[in-house]
Amino acid sequence: MSTQRKAEFVEEELSEQAIHDFLAAHPDFFERHSTLLSSLHLPHASGGAVSLVERQVSVLRQKELKLERKLKELIQVARENDVLAAKIHELALQLLATKDLHQTIVAVEEALRSGFGADQAVLVLFRDPEAFDDIDVGRFFRVVKKDDVSLKPFGTFLNGNSARCGKIRDSQREFLFRNDADDIGSAALVPLGDGAEMGFLAVGSIDSDRFHPGMSIDFLTRLGGLVTGSLKRF
Repeated sequence: MSTQRKAEFVEEELSEQAIHDFLAAHPDFFERHSTLLSSLHLPHASGGAVSLVERQVSVLRQKELKLERKLKELIQVARENDVLAAKIHELALQLLATKDLHQTIVAVEEALRSGFGADQAVLVLFRDPEAFDDIDVGRFFRVVKKDDVSLKPFGTFLNGNSARCGKIRDSQREFLFRNDADDIGSAALVPLGDGAEMGFLAVGSIDSDRFHPGMSIDFLTRLGGLVTGSLKRF
């Protein structure tokens, strides 16, 4: 007479992932087992131990602090945007009141220096320089032909259609800011018209972090459109 051997029962150890998946699938588990919840303790940074509930409260407080910091950052950005919007509006009013090209250029320069806090600024216009001999507004206004060899370092920018921010090449800084080139840590280049057809605006800062590739260019784009529209009047 033969006997059949019973298969041994091997209890498989639960993995951490299995426990994680179970708790994720049953978020009310600890509600149904409140006694277990109160008996669980976790190590604390102070060296002692805290209950799971206390740890959850601590995690929630940390999340609250992060959200509060993020909210403060968003509020600060909103305030700065409000200030910039007001300055753009003020410049628009000033440009509407100008009667000729000279007044327009002066208004743009004054707004960039006083209103927008530019350390250096240059308006480059693509025209025949001889046709603008009667306009003298210092180093801010530069007139060159678009095929001028001095503009070759700006080729990539001029072939694009959006403002660029960050550190610029030495040849670009020297063309734009001349004797003050070494003082410029970062700059914003703003095209005037589609494909910079009219020229471009350069705003320089001694702060190397003032203009950077990751910053928003919305207001620079609006500034470029405003200046472009004003220049087309004359």
